[in-house]
Amino acid sequence: MSGIGAGLLLQLGLGALAVLTALTAAPSLRSRAVGVLCTLIAVTGFLTGLGAMLGATGGLRITIALPIDPLLLAPDRLGGLFMLIVSGVGILVSLYAMSSTHGPDASRTAWVAMPMFLVGMQLVPAATDSVSFLLALEIMTLGSTVLLLADHASRATVASAGIWYSAMSQLSFFFILAGFAVLAAASGGTSFINLQAIEPVPANVAFVLLLLGFGGKAELVPLHVWVPRVLPEAPSHVSAAMSGAMVKIGVYGGLLVSVRLLPDGPAWWGIAIMVVGGASALYGILQASVSSDLKVLLAYSTTENMGLVFLALGASMLLRGYDAQAAADAALVAALLLAVSHAAFKSTLFLGAGAIIHATGERNLDRLGGLGARMPVTAAAFGIASLGAAAIPITSGFVAEWMLLQSLIHGGRLDGAVVSVAASVAMPLAVAVIALTAGLALLTFVKAYGIAFLARPRSAEAADAREVPPLMQLSLVLGALFVLALGLLPGPIAALVAHTVSANPSAAVQSVGLGGVSLPGIGAVLDPIMLVVLSVLVAIPVIISIIVSARRYPHRTVELPWGGGGSRARPRMQYTATSYAEPLVRVFDDVLKPSRDVQVTHVAESRYLVERVRVEQRVSDVFETRLYRPVLNLFQRYGIVVRHIANGSIHRYLSYSFVALLIVLIVVSL
Repeated sequence: MSGIGAGLLLQLGLGALAVLTALTAAPSLRSRAVGVLCTLIAVTGFLTGLGAMLGATGGLRITIALPIDPLLLAPDRLGGLFMLIVSGVGILVSLYAMSSTHGPDASRTAWVAMPMFLVGMQLVPAATDSVSFLLALEIMTLGSTVLLLADHASRATVASAGIWYSAMSQLSFFFILAGFAVLAAASGGTSFINLQAIEPVPANVAFVLLLLGFGGKAELVPLHVWVPRVLPEAPSHVSAAMSGAMVKIGVYGGLLVSVRLLPDGPAWWGIAIMVVGGASALYGILQASVSSDLKVLLAYSTTENMGLVFLALGASMLLRGYDAQAAADAALVAALLLAVSHAAFKSTLFLGAGAIIHATGERNLDRLGGLGARMPVTAAAFGIASLGAAAIPITSGFVAEWMLLQSLIHGGRLDGAVVSVAASVAMPLAVAVIALTAGLALLTFVKAYGIAFLARPRSAEAADAREVPPLMQLSLVLGALFVLALGLLPGPIAALVAHTVSANPSAAVQSVGLGGVSLPGIGAVLDPIMLVVLSVLVAIPVIISIIVSARRYPHRTVELPWGGGGSRARPRMQYTATSYAEPLVRVFDDVLKPSRDVQVTHVAESRYLVERVRVEQRVSDVFETRLYRPVLNLFQRYGIVVRHIANGSIHRYLSYSFVALLIVLIVVSL
């Protein structure tokens, strides 16, 4: 058996052992025992994925009782990369979960579902046929659903979130199943190799179905409505796994379709993906920027990040169709780097949010503040991850978006035929979308970090916060370090990633300098370490002048009679997340459609003196209220009608049967 096959078999064995341990271990030992096994599952998957990404071959053949070919798990380079992404997040999540859930909180059901979830996510990129792909996808969905519902007894909102998640997951699964069915019917097989050679008409139908299915898994609008309900209600380590790893299965599906199964699609495929990706990026970051719930903010931010990934994927397809191969390769590598980067910083952010909830019991930013001094490790890790999410230099997010912008700018310089007009118009618009999302992302994470960690505590819970246990700190630190590693050394990582999708990786991406990255096809170079050195050289004179000034003019504390605007300031005088986002709500009022409720309480027996003013503002999801709610209401009314028809009367049921029989006889006679 090859090393890849042995790694896959070991994952399945460890998963079965973890499930058995969760069922039999005592509550006091369950978290540590199953957590260690889950960590080993993730480490095994990481090594297996790394081997496949480096070119190792082999697989695991599983014979089943159904009259079809045996299931074959054999990841290629692209599948190995996504196994590595999923497993890397799995390591962080498993370490965190061991410390965050223990004793009476160590739910047997949740720990049974955890290894199922991890193994299912790792097997999806290893599948080589549609049957094993769908089977692994359902294992992943089942595990994540059970993990989400672990707290349903203590919080009523979890049950509603579970219903939304189950419905949207099965809707996405239906689209994926239908897309694979169209491909299988046109090609006569279920293997991914057989699904590649089909006619244009079934290819177009399959593309639309698979885009809807994988778009739902990747949280793209309008199939994203489960995200702001599910990720905030799930336990924080589960939210980190779902956002950091599970949504990448949707990205992998998009790449599987566009790079492996249907690589030569028409130009409108790329434009469609770019439109969906751009709309998702803008809508997601707008909703995140005005949210005061930390986990809702991070959930909508995931929609924005996945929108950028699909925007890059669509740009690559469009540019490839117009023979702009260098720019197409750069856009495709940028899509992969965006996925890798998002896995690092978003899992760290959700784990950081979990640490805040663990320490304070609060996720409302308006009730936080001052956590930087009380939780220094969490503050540092969350701050680095926030810089990555805002695409600030020397972080992973900046490198990925820089590469995407380079591909779009150079791809827009297409000359010649009329057919290139679509790309020439699409590229500048995409640049504008990225610029707007980058600015809003910066505002969003300045708000999230500044309100939560700086200033003064806005509640007693925030004032009494303490740092989380060491194992939780370790997972946060590891995630933050990878955000910096990808930002400082993008060259080797980008070159390795390019081997998974490019036929000529050295022409697409090269490593230069001290870990910098070069795009030789379009003449762009980025060396973050040299940027750091230059920044230090510029900062040294400034620091020296500050030190000299401080010694010449020593600091003095003076108590001013009016407080100077700070010494007597109270927490309620500070900016809150709601007030910080108010200008954005007003600017984008037509898109967000906020609802406001103003209650004015007057002093008794006075029409002019006001005792209290209460302003409540709520921003709902437009797609839920304008698209899904009307459809659900229609089904509800239909259900009420059907309930009256099916009232339990045996005479009425016999009448229905008689009428149906008459209709069948009439149809057969005709």
